[in-house]
Amino acid sequence: MIFKEVRDGRPYPDHGFSARDWANIPPRQVRLADLITTKRELALDKLLSDESTFYGDLFSHAVQWNGELYLEDGLHRALRAALHQRTALHVRVLNLDDLLPRSTNE
Repeated sequence: MIFKEVRDGRPYPDHGFSARDWANIPPRQVRLADLITTKRELALDKLLSDESTFYGDLFSHAVQWNGELYLEDGLHRALRAALHQRTALHVRVLNLDDLLPRSTNE
């Protein structure tokens, strides 16, 4: 399997980050096999929306929550990397484990 797991939905709380907030997070390389997707399907209407990284950010967005990495946006980039036989992707990672109190994470 390409990803660690394929899920539908975000198990972590809403972080409220805007596109500008995400742009302040430096990208880092992440193995595709370490990512858990938050979408089961690649929907074209969502891919082409203004909120998507398709037109804006060059990097996918992931959220670290309870020690796991959830691919929040940029599934199309991750799939393209896999189709090109790449095992890693440059991703902006928002670490909610560091931002939220421990009691909220459990």
